[in-house]
Amino acid sequence: MVDIFSLLEPIVLAHPETNPWQVRGAGPAVYDADFKLLEEMLTVPVAEGTGTQSGRLAKTIDAWVARELRRSGFDEDEVWPRLSAPRVVPREVSQFIKMLPRRLQSEARMQLLRNTTVAPSDARILGRAYVKQVDVLIAQWSRGPELLVSTKSMGSSFRKNLANRFEEAYGDAKNLRGRYPLAAMGFLFLLRSTIQEEAGAFERAVDMMRKLKAESDVYDATCLVVAEWHEGMKPAKVTLLNDLVPEDLNANTFMATLVDAVLTRTPVEMHVEVRQRREHRVLPIE
Repeated sequence: MVDIFSLLEPIVLAHPETNPWQVRGAGPAVYDADFKLLEEMLTVPVAEGTGTQSGRLAKTIDAWVARELRRSGFDEDEVWPRLSAPRVVPREVSQFIKMLPRRLQSEARMQLLRNTTVAPSDARILGRAYVKQVDVLIAQWSRGPELLVSTKSMGSSFRKNLANRFEEAYGDAKNLRGRYPLAAMGFLFLLRSTIQEEAGAFERAVDMMRKLKAESDVYDATCLVVAEWHEGMKPAKVTLLNDLVPEDLNANTFMATLVDAVLTRTPVEMHVEVRQRREHRVLPIE
């Protein structure tokens, strides 16, 4: 089966990378996530009929979150998964290849794609107790991991499996926070709209997500995404039910909180482009 990221890449490229921080009236800038792009991206795994068990739905969420971080101004080589292959590669390696003579760049990239040690398919980092695969990551050699996002999806048997997802997410947060106390950490949970058919299941999911960010040593932000689609519909169509999600758990609040956490925990001379986009002004800093 074709790599899901390769199928999503042209869809992402077709959408302009606009500044997500929007100024409305006299108030501060607010985050405006590209939900239309997410709906379009989600149609790819839904059309395949692979379901949530294959992981391709969750990887689609990974690609979207990574794209939102690039919209926010984070360097394209610091955000994993990258838009183009290889999806995971140290920023310094990418910068080195870009500085090579043009005739050598293509060959170097091909060699890099074959080297899974330098460019693995997944980002795995050591936590306090065990190595954990991180779905979305911002990292650089001199600063280490600065943002860690875990994503999960669930399409059925909600009441039966919600407790398991809570246990996994809680344990992963403690493991990663124990080694990276200053990293911004988030957890995004994609639910199919059929969760509303199981009495109390959606309320349990909301409660779970709020508890996952209630303590100082777990997640900075958590997010619920509720998506509606119908099996066998051609062409496939996915609709996000954003009005169903409480404001403190929606994607706009989630992204704004994570970006703010990264900027608050780093000096002003770092992530200058992100700060400029958020503040809508040019900072006199290189």
